[in-house]
Amino acid sequence: MKAVIQRVKKASVKAEGTLTGEIGKGFAILLGVAQGDTREDAKILADKIYGMRVFKDENDKMNLSMSAVGGEALVVSNFTLCADCSHGRRPSFFSAAQPEEANRLYEYFKACLKNAGASRVESGVFGAEMELNIVNDGPVTIILDSRELKK
Repeated sequence: MKAVIQRVKKASVKAEGTLTGEIGKGFAILLGVAQGDTREDAKILADKIYGMRVFKDENDKMNLSMSAVGGEALVVSNFTLCADCSHGRRPSFFSAAQPEEANRLYEYFKACLKNAGASRVESGVFGAEMELNIVNDGPVTIILDSRELKK
């Protein structure tokens, strides 16, 4: 499971022109579910993200986590994070999980963030064409892979 996390001042997502999620200070998270990913991957990734100390403290140092700042999360499914670009110019998406399994783990990941204590978890619509509006804070962008976190 892969995630691209951006620290944001605010973020929102629309699916088919309808606002489906909107947050203030926190993380915009693009989540890609690969074949072989499990509930353990989702939990490990959610816990890591919730505890990441990348929000500024009173000394302007990245030292605070979501819990310390009351951060919110906007989670958007993104199978293209599982792209294989090693051959040719057209990415292959064969390593992405099948939609039913990917959606199940996407929903579980959001539940894990809520259970960890995220003050608010909003989302897009799984499998839909979406428009994201993100106001970066920093910018601070981090890429995580659950398989590397399990090593």
